[in-house]
Amino acid sequence: MQSRGIGRRDFLRLGGALAAWPAAGRAQAIRPARRIGVLMNYAQGDPEGEARAAALRHSLQKLGWIEGENIRTEFRWAQGRDDRVNVYAAELSGLPLDAIVANSTPATAALRRATRTVPIVFIQVSDPVGTGFVANLAQPDGNLTGFADFEPSIIGKWIELLRELMPSVTKAGVLLNPQAGNQMAFWRAAEVAARAANLQVTALGVHDRAGIERVIADSAAETHIGLIVVPTPVNNTLRDTIIKITTQYRIPTVYPYYYYAADGGLLAYGIDQVEQWAEAAGYVDRILRGGKVSELPVQSPTKFKLWINLRTAKALGVDISPTLLARADEVFE
Repeated sequence: MQSRGIGRRDFLRLGGALAAWPAAGRAQAIRPARRIGVLMNYAQGDPEGEARAAALRHSLQKLGWIEGENIRTEFRWAQGRDDRVNVYAAELSGLPLDAIVANSTPATAALRRATRTVPIVFIQVSDPVGTGFVANLAQPDGNLTGFADFEPSIIGKWIELLRELMPSVTKAGVLLNPQAGNQMAFWRAAEVAARAANLQVTALGVHDRAGIERVIADSAAETHIGLIVVPTPVNNTLRDTIIKITTQYRIPTVYPYYYYAADGGLLAYGIDQVEQWAEAAGYVDRILRGGKVSELPVQSPTKFKLWINLRTAKALGVDISPTLLARADEVFE
């Protein structure tokens, strides 16, 4: 297994240790204390959410912002639920905050509805122009800027990888949440890519665990079928269910993020999101020091990674080609 440098587990360990770090070597404290909010679409205690929170705190501390001294952070954990996202967005917008960090497209949309004045730094947002968050990536208008993760066209790559995994696949279910603002853009891109790949695609709309269990079980009745998991807070939060059932029914599945493969998913292709959280601390720092949102361009990813879980491949009876294995950034054995 290849080394990934400072990763999720490292940030989880850092999260518990930050409070114990000595003052020596810290940047000069900035007074008075500033306040930021963080709207997480993960559940509190989810290792992935905690790793992102630790990355943000650690990077802010390196920039001189010491929790409990010159900065105070208000976290809200929405657990991938739209109702909680809306409640917490309204709650955070009513607090005297200097900036808010938003995790996911739904969280950003909820905060945008709640406030047009508090600076918002978004992370893990797909297609920020298409969703209407910004009109211009280079010079954002309004109170939003941040870090994009995918354009909807990425689904063409996921379809390509699914066909490479299982050349016999003729159909693909696309697991998405049709109520989320950017999901239909993914679906339209899937239809275009599927026609080019001579593949039949079906939209599988899900909103909860029961829906996930039902549509995957129904898909298992089809022959020569695979699955593509589109990034949504519901899918991300309930990834354990998706991985368990697709393995149970032996359905080859392509996922969008590292942690799906690390948790037992067959193959994932995407970006390292924890690194984005560390980078986002720089934007928060500049805002707290007086910088304007319009001076902070939206950043799009330039590096994508491939992760393969060989244990799951064996359980599914999928033979990963040597060519595909050689391209993987990390292989779980």
